[in-house]
Amino acid sequence: MNRILIAEDEERIASFVEKGLRANGFTTTVAADGDAALDYVHAGGYDLVLLDIGLPGRDGFTVLREMREARVSVPVIVLTARDSVRDTVAGLEGGADDWMTKPFRFEELLARVRLRLRTAARAPEVTVLRSGDLSLDLRTRRARAGEDLVDLTAREFVLLELFLRHPGQVLSREQILSHVWGYDFDPGSNIVDVYVRALRKKLGARRVETVRGMGYRLPQ
Repeated sequence: MNRILIAEDEERIASFVEKGLRANGFTTTVAADGDAALDYVHAGGYDLVLLDIGLPGRDGFTVLREMREARVSVPVIVLTARDSVRDTVAGLEGGADDWMTKPFRFEELLARVRLRLRTAARAPEVTVLRSGDLSLDLRTRRARAGEDLVDLTAREFVLLELFLRHPGQVLSREQILSHVWGYDFDPGSNIVDVYVRALRKKLGARRVETVRGMGYRLPQ
């Protein structure tokens, strides 16, 4: 049975994640601050760490840095409310294996946890998604459209990743809201349309098609 350390100071989120993981057969421990998280990590026995950046005491960046400096190679998925390319890149370059922006949907978190646990014991998975001359580097969180390198916000990244994992498939606004904005999205919001426009502005208008009455699609 895999053991997962949840380093999260917000009790509601920690409880939400812990209950979901335990219901799926994982053993969990919750650390409410960075000092406790680092103590648990050094004690050993964990297969994966879910690490909040905004921890009291040592923040998540410090915990991550000290883990990697101590050659602790356990996979780390960062959970954060910060939505900036700078923080995302800093986390990934600092040794994080994945990055999820709050709020998130538990089903996506669970899929990423299982993926990291599977790949920890085998060759690394593909880290670049491609469709035509459009590509997305899952490590640097940067897109390339033709010859142009494009910086993305964390939400734009998740949205583009969703499209690239389902090329040619029509995705409804509800599907996109659920995947990108998670458990507390507003079904009446126009945020999907706003972010699709932002992607089109950065990548090119033809990159994402509108399918009237249905949603959006990344053409193959």
